Amino acid sequence: MENSTMTQYETAKAFFEACETGKGWEGCKPFCYEGARFSCQADALAEMTTLAEYAEWMKGLLTPVPDGRYKLTAFAADETRGTVVAAAEFHGTQTGEGGPVAPTGKAVVSDYAYVMQFDGDKISHMTKIWNDGHALRGLGWA
Repeated sequence: MENSTMTQYETAKAFFEACETGKGWEGCKPFCYEGARFSCQADALAEMTTLAEYAEWMKGLLTPVPDGRYKLTAFAADETRGTVVAAAEFHGTQTGEGGPVAPTGKAVVSDYAYVMQFDGDKISHMTKIWNDGHALRGLGWA
C-alpha cells in the first residue's frame, strides 16, 4: 500500500470506530472535511445530507439501543479511487427510552456498508448502504 492510501485506510478505520461507538460529530470531525456530504437510499436517513448529521444520528441511536455495537465483516481500501469500504453488522436491543415507541425489548442484527470517499487525507463523502426497513421492523419500530 502506498503511504497516502495507508493514511486513508487508518483515517477511515478511526472514523468508523468513532461513528459506530456514538462519539457524534465531535469525535468524527477530525477525520472529515467540514461540510462532508452524506447519502443513503434508506427512508430513515433520506433527508440527511451531511456526515455531521449522520454522526449525530448514530450517537442518538445509542440512547434507545444502549447495547448497540458493530461486528466488522470487511474493511478494504481502493487505492486508485481514494475510497475505503467497511461492511459490518449492527447488533442491538431497544431497551432504552428515546425511540419512536416505548422500549420493545426486541433485538436486531442488520447488515450495512460505508463507502467513504477521500479528497486527500480526509473523508469528503460517505454513502451508507442499509436496509432500514429490515432493521426498524426487527426493533419493533415499523
